[in-house]
Amino acid sequence: MTIYAIGDIHGQIDLLDGALARIAADGGRDGPGGPDEVIFTGDLVDRGPEARAVIDRLITGRAEGRNWTILLGNHDRMFRRFLENARLDDPAIKSGAPWTHYRLGGCATLESYGVATGPDRSVADLHAEAREKVPQAHRDFLDGLPLWAERDALLFVHAGIRPGIALEAQDEQDLVWIRDEFYAETGPHPWLIVHGHTIVDEVSHFGNHIDIDTGAGHSDGPRFLSTVAFEGADCAVLTSAGRVPLAPGQAAE
Repeated sequence: MTIYAIGDIHGQIDLLDGALARIAADGGRDGPGGPDEVIFTGDLVDRGPEARAVIDRLITGRAEGRNWTILLGNHDRMFRRFLENARLDDPAIKSGAPWTHYRLGGCATLESYGVATGPDRSVADLHAEAREKVPQAHRDFLDGLPLWAERDALLFVHAGIRPGIALEAQDEQDLVWIRDEFYAETGPHPWLIVHGHTIVDEVSHFGNHIDIDTGAGHSDGPRFLSTVAFEGADCAVLTSAGRVPLAPGQAAE
């Protein structure tokens, strides 16, 4: 069995299709009855222009019987909260910017559903139109996303964990937002943790965690959606030329 992990997609349908194509070229057997699994580490939406198409692709894949596990990211949760109660803030956003600010990218997600945005639109107007235009199937999908996937010696999560806290006692806010306290821990965790959320130039193995968010949602540099294959705890990055093994202390070239 191979476990594949795909990093933060951020509304980039073409990059998602490329990642799935690399898995197919690697011989991935994640279809109905296949032994392999694909785990998406969250942040499916925001910043990129095609959040709706990304969610459609993921819903369709699961409906076809693909062995896909899709985790909740902080941007997915912000989108879900906005649909629930028009909430735009989160205490983890140090700048205090609302979800609709261009740096967070909420308007791009709303626009992918045909919601008109702009400085003249009130939050109430945006919320009402979003509730009308975002399909119930998409809202149900967001509501059902898990926070982690534990696979033997591997733990897949969006942002990381708070060191020293049992998995069942972890705070959801940490699982989708944590950075500094997680990165500061250099000792072993109960698992090798595979995550996104914090952008790195290349997929990077820090010994106790592997960061696979290579900035698919950002315009200030190369955009790439990384895909990683695991055979047990052995890790390789999928490239157009095939697998590139990744060992502790390495970044994929």
